[in-house]
Amino acid sequence: MASTVYDRHAAPRARPNAPGPPHLVPALAQLAIWAGAAAVLALWWSDTTSVVGAAGWLTDAGRITGLLAGYACAILLLLMARVPLLDRNVGSDRLARWHAMGGRYTISLALAHTLLIIWGYALTSRTGLVDQTTTLVFHYPDLLKGTIGFLLFLATGILSARAVRRRVSYETWHLLHFATYLAVFLVFGHQLSDGADFVGNRPAQLAWYALYGGAAVLLLWFRFVVPVRRALRHRLWVSEVRPEAPGVVSVYLTGDRLDELRAEPGQFFRWRFLAPGLWWAANPYSLSAVAHPSYLRITVKAAGGHSEALARLTPGTRVLAEGPYGAFTARRRRAPKVLLLGGGVGITPLRALFETLPGEVTLVYRARRPEDLALRMELDRLAAARRAVVHYVVDEPAEYSSPLTSRGLRQLVPDVAEREVYLCGPPGMAEAAQRALRRAGVPRRRIHHESFAF
Repeated sequence: MASTVYDRHAAPRARPNAPGPPHLVPALAQLAIWAGAAAVLALWWSDTTSVVGAAGWLTDAGRITGLLAGYACAILLLLMARVPLLDRNVGSDRLARWHAMGGRYTISLALAHTLLIIWGYALTSRTGLVDQTTTLVFHYPDLLKGTIGFLLFLATGILSARAVRRRVSYETWHLLHFATYLAVFLVFGHQLSDGADFVGNRPAQLAWYALYGGAAVLLLWFRFVVPVRRALRHRLWVSEVRPEAPGVVSVYLTGDRLDELRAEPGQFFRWRFLAPGLWWAANPYSLSAVAHPSYLRITVKAAGGHSEALARLTPGTRVLAEGPYGAFTARRRRAPKVLLLGGGVGITPLRALFETLPGEVTLVYRARRPEDLALRMELDRLAAARRAVVHYVVDEPAEYSSPLTSRGLRQLVPDVAEREVYLCGPPGMAEAAQRALRRAGVPRRRIHHESFAF
């Protein structure tokens, strides 16, 4: 479609945003994680006088991998506790990637621990691997529970593999992940009962209790207590459902004291609609308009059972909302000029940012057909108000198409390499856009992308 262009030098009517802090929290968080891993290795080192023979090497390798796996379990819980300091400065998307990577390491360490300990003990006692496994599982304290916990971890890891995950709905995958809480509970007792570095070592036991207890408290507080308190205080309910484009609707929600939520443009909530078939799932949807003291709005495209059902919501439906979450906000902005690059319903957080980001802002909105350009009238109105530039790019008809390449981006935005970029769209489009932006000269640190892919 043709671009909508206004005088970009006129002063925008955007609400100013204070510059965000430097990217210090992610670095400090990673430093703390690695420091904790080093402390775990120091625990093994201080408790080991010598390692002798193949059995000794195997057993101690099993001890090390077991300690690291136990430590990683607590870190996985902390990463998903939705602590505001981490969520607002690291971002839910990056925390989820850290969690996924940590989960793979945890399962690998736990598997290595299991095999190495069985092998090492079998060599020490001169028994077969099957006999040694039976002895460990059924005769060592808490090891049967630990085995069940390990199998739950393994099953969750298999379901999280990309090839399997594509065949599982978000709601089912999310529900199955609650089994990891049970798995952590089951393996915790085994660590203290059977771990050579904990038996008789009271300081190490207390440190382990503090680590897991702190993770449990943060998890319970921010994922359960805070959402319940906010639900009782704000009493959200659906006020209107409005069609925006084929398969796309906006859901308006109202409630009490909504200004106290302090939701920023670009952030999202996890919404639980108390309607038949929807109440058991909490799905993430971004705010598609700046939060108002009397209402919030999300815009959703039908892409599954949950999102399709939102079009049939009736006014008065009660809603539980967890959030706001995410670091896809003006806090990330460093450059004076900004490019907002959206695809499909990924326009929703960008629409709120388009209204509020100060300075020179250009929006590129890609869709398959002209009728799929949701919220277009609002975008044109905002562009006129702030004298901004909007480029609409569709695949059909072909004369309005523009390839998502570095050359195509430069044709639309000649100074793209000088801009801060906020990117939101379907996974395939987002991956292609990141490649094109990097080839167009945009530094990786100035490309901000927050995905809700699970």
